[in-house]
Amino acid sequence: MKNLYNNRRTILKAGIALGGLSTGLRAFAATSNLPKPLSATEVKVAFNQGLFTLTDYVKSLINQASSAKELNAITFLNSEAALASAKKLDDKKAKNEKLGLLAGVVFVVKDNINVKGTATTGASTALKNFYPAQNSSVIQKLVDADAIVLAKTNLHELAFGITSTNPTFGFVKNPYDTSKISGGSSGGTAAAIAAGIAPVGLGTDTGGSTRVPAALCGIVGMRPSVGNGGKDRRYSSEGVLPISHTRDTIGVMASSVQDIALLDGFLNNEEAAEIIDLKGIRIGIPKEYFWSPLDTEVEKISSMALAKLKAAGAEIVEANLNGIGDLNNKISFPIALYEGYQDITRFLSDQKTNVSIDQLVDKIQSPDVKGAMGAAKTFPKEVYEAAIQTFRPQLQKLYADYFKTHNVDVILYPTTPIAASTIDPTFSGAASINGAAQPGGPNAQFGTFIRNTDPSSNAGIPGLSIPAGLNAAGLPVGIEIDGPLGSDKKLISIALAIEKVLGRLAQPAF
Repeated sequence: MKNLYNNRRTILKAGIALGGLSTGLRAFAATSNLPKPLSATEVKVAFNQGLFTLTDYVKSLINQASSAKELNAITFLNSEAALASAKKLDDKKAKNEKLGLLAGVVFVVKDNINVKGTATTGASTALKNFYPAQNSSVIQKLVDADAIVLAKTNLHELAFGITSTNPTFGFVKNPYDTSKISGGSSGGTAAAIAAGIAPVGLGTDTGGSTRVPAALCGIVGMRPSVGNGGKDRRYSSEGVLPISHTRDTIGVMASSVQDIALLDGFLNNEEAAEIIDLKGIRIGIPKEYFWSPLDTEVEKISSMALAKLKAAGAEIVEANLNGIGDLNNKISFPIALYEGYQDITRFLSDQKTNVSIDQLVDKIQSPDVKGAMGAAKTFPKEVYEAAIQTFRPQLQKLYADYFKTHNVDVILYPTTPIAASTIDPTFSGAASINGAAQPGGPNAQFGTFIRNTDPSSNAGIPGLSIPAGLNAAGLPVGIEIDGPLGSDKKLISIALAIEKVLGRLAQPAF
């Protein structure tokens, strides 16, 4: 399989010659020369063209998971079942039997999403023995199309945090520097993809949990449209250990935007998004809140990326989202805390976990999560109702008016104000920007990392983080684009164009 990874251009050319690649992938293949593992899209094409067996490919990923074990990215390696699925597909292919639309796609799953046959632990001690009776809706759709679950991935305990520093399942480490955090709460999925354990994976996102770890680990992470739920919700949240039914969503994470397009299109019964020309694309830049303060290097790398996009024909529109910080603060914690306690209690009962909310809270090992759940239990209902009925609609209107008034296609900003910080086993929660300590006491780190991703989460609009480059210490920096509610496919098309301009990061040494 080593030759397979090193000879990815041969696979790409074979796919192109046989008409198996989309316009977006052909554009990417023409511009990408960095050594890296194959993307899910490339593997899907190569497997379907008979260039290698899926069994060999899955074995190579299992070996990679073993080599990168120190990252603590994996809570359960689904080796036996994954190899059995791969052999079944190899046999079907050998007999020229029909294959599912995602045959060749191997993915990892955040360990708060139900996968039948594996525990859904939420990376918390109390749920180590909870085995769901069935797959979550999203997982079922993927496996029905012959995608293969390789592993369950580590996370910040119960998804209530932004570092994935988990005292029970191990601190998730950043593949670019193992002394640094991977981000959270979907840190295990991000680290696994960055380390080449799998090309794609699922995370969940409440306030930034797919996009923050994607930015810190140098991959792509998407939060789809949620809106007010119902028809606005792009992906089902059935079978997912929740925090907030208003804010939660499954999100796709990948080594490339092309793979985001592949899975997003499939999950919505659509053709995958295609690359578009950046010329004439209008990008809103709200400097006042999202661009200040920033780490010096984050600002430099983000500004350089913006300059490249402008040179490629994008139109830059500087306009602020006035008052967004204060408005967001009236929404964020009230919804997450109040709904968190109620929704988790309901999940534990509905899923027949045999674990009560009191038992769950009693066994929480992370001090920040223990504190959050304590606050959630007694959170005032009237504060929550004001957030839901008054302030969230105001935030949604603020965004809708911004897109309309300034006629912009997307908003762009650094995904996180700082690059990955050093793992802190004391859980102090401290954070600094350019040496200046950030306010918030034990919540300073959390507030700093979600500052930019949280508002669009609360508004329910789609967002996508893309690697912009590496800082002087070799750590990834991400930029995010957000679009209007329901503009997910166009957002991905723009992201494909941005990725073509900025390129992809070289894989870290795993």
